[in-house]
Amino acid sequence: MAATLVAASSAAQRTMTPEDLWAMSRISQAQASPDGSRVAYQVGYYSVPQNNSQQKLLLINADGTGRQVLTTGQHSETDPQWLPDGRIAFLCNGQIWTMNADGSSRRQLSHTEKDIEGYAFSPDGTKVLLLHSLPFHDIIQKNPDDLPKATGRRITDLMYRHWDHYVETILHPFIYNVTPQGDIAPEGVDMLDGQPYECPVEPFGGMEQLCWSPDSKQIAYTARKKKGLDYAISTDTDIYLYDIASAHTRNLCKPQGYVEPKTDPTKTMKRQAINAAENLQYLPGYDQNPQFSPDGKYIAWTSMARAGYEADRNRLCLMNIATGEKRFMTEQFDSNVDAFCFARAKDICAYFIGVWHGTINMYQVDWNGNVQQLTDQWADWVSIAPMNDGRRLLCMRQSLSAPTDIYVVEPTTKKIKGKKTAPKATVTQLTHENDALLSQLSFGRMQQRWVKTTDGQQMLVWIMLPANYVEGKKYPTLLFCEGGPQSPVSQFWSYRWNFQIMAANGYVVVAPNRRGLPGFGQQWLEQISGDWTGQCMLDYLTAIDDAADNLPFVDRDRLAAVGASFGGFSVYYLAGHHKKRFKCFIAHDGAFNLESMYTDTEEVWFSNWEYDDAYWNRDLTPQASGTYANSPHRFVEQWDTPILCIHGEKDYRICYNQGMGAFNAARLRGIPAELLLFPDENHWVLKPQNGILWQRTFFGWLDKWLK
Repeated sequence: MAATLVAASSAAQRTMTPEDLWAMSRISQAQASPDGSRVAYQVGYYSVPQNNSQQKLLLINADGTGRQVLTTGQHSETDPQWLPDGRIAFLCNGQIWTMNADGSSRRQLSHTEKDIEGYAFSPDGTKVLLLHSLPFHDIIQKNPDDLPKATGRRITDLMYRHWDHYVETILHPFIYNVTPQGDIAPEGVDMLDGQPYECPVEPFGGMEQLCWSPDSKQIAYTARKKKGLDYAISTDTDIYLYDIASAHTRNLCKPQGYVEPKTDPTKTMKRQAINAAENLQYLPGYDQNPQFSPDGKYIAWTSMARAGYEADRNRLCLMNIATGEKRFMTEQFDSNVDAFCFARAKDICAYFIGVWHGTINMYQVDWNGNVQQLTDQWADWVSIAPMNDGRRLLCMRQSLSAPTDIYVVEPTTKKIKGKKTAPKATVTQLTHENDALLSQLSFGRMQQRWVKTTDGQQMLVWIMLPANYVEGKKYPTLLFCEGGPQSPVSQFWSYRWNFQIMAANGYVVVAPNRRGLPGFGQQWLEQISGDWTGQCMLDYLTAIDDAADNLPFVDRDRLAAVGASFGGFSVYYLAGHHKKRFKCFIAHDGAFNLESMYTDTEEVWFSNWEYDDAYWNRDLTPQASGTYANSPHRFVEQWDTPILCIHGEKDYRICYNQGMGAFNAARLRGIPAELLLFPDENHWVLKPQNGILWQRTFFGWLDKWLK
């Protein structure tokens, strides 16, 4: 069953190129002024010839008029934050500066010895919270002073590297005083003084993991107070409340006197996990991103129930600070709370964004836990924050056909014949950063299909038609295999896995929301854990077979499968099980040998949960035995199709030996293959010229075998 095709853009002149993607401005942060009349925001501009970027600050009125570029120099300026007097604070060269709202009267406020990597002023303006990196030698030992040129690293425990770097520093939050003149004192107080723990939490945590209380007397923060092996096998982060006057810290997620249970790292956390729904005094999974209610009576955060499960359902946990009572507020929403903010409205507790049926829309929850949807768009809302006027929200949105822009959203409720209708929202677009470029491009059109799976379920599949599509013509078609494995195939805009540039190169894209993705209920999501090669692989094949059989524009003789991360694993597995469906494959940063992957990766909790156990325990755990028995490397003898392998050497989540192993195996089998190896990239491709090379190699390979 197919929904009506939706045009992504009006008639245009040409198709998109990789250079167009890197010419696009990238909005990353936005904050409303205290009176809600203006918005300061951050935009990244990329240069392919110089192979770098500059971050600039801009200003716009809350009605979308008066756009002004505030950054005029050559240095990047980031992290805009409004001060109560109407000035804008920002980071430049590792220090905090301020300027007037028109960009004038720039002044440096801080002169700290260490660079500032994040900041937040207290509501009363008397203090500021700063992030500094500190040397860390608990796991990678410090080399002797008389060997200053030694490059070796003596490692004594796990978590010696994370994501894309060796862990030789950790972030700590410091509290600094602010003088009446607005200057920041040269010395501050380390909130985790002497503790060998990071805050925010690696690898993606930022200032959203800390917040000031409205009275400026307390700070809530996120931390995983573990290190080494204990850190590697658990996702157990907690919310802590730090009292500034007493320097006392208490854990809001664990009861007083709580003693951490001993765990056996050779057995999975999955079999030792505790369901927090049974005991709200003990929250053992990811607890992150705290926020205080405007009146300071409550604190809320996103919470996962089970330690070791990084993709568990993210719920909104609300705590009464005075009584300690906790409640999960979003039980009616069988998906993740991706971001939230407290409401200023009397009857509404919070607004949040979350994925459902392949889109990330906006919702509200009242104090009784009743959830109602505010927006219903084929789009992804990616941030949400209050505008300080009690009515409006400042948000960012993207889609498969448009990069991120800033919007103002005003929730409204209308009455009809004395009854309230479902809440709706008025949406106003503020920024149009890429409209001039987008208007030059011919975009593909998107279609929504619901397909019956082999076990009788209904699966959502996004279909992207080629740009300049001609009725009656057949096109080469790509099966897009999503990563995660539990990340949604929603309305995301990517600067690498971009469906519109695939459409620009004349390809149909088939993107199934296969088993294991959020937005279709927890049962649908959890079916993949411990079963990477079962129903989810059947879902992939169902999607591409349905397209080949029922969509007249799909050429069944010119099919390819492409994907990254778990999508790359999927490609490696399908290469041995596709039964001649595909003419070529592309796998980026995919796991090829799961036994090797188990001990190569840094975050062991992931493999413990997803594989169900360590490979040396597979004979004790039937599900784990099936996982390792179905590792893609065990089916190389069935490979018969050209394959391109791509990997970053700084990818410590899925190490580059996985891509090398797959490429080497293909060539040893006599199969046409190429390997694109990036020595300076991680799990992503972030440098402009590498990004261009990635796109050219990607489409060069597809064109070679499908055109």
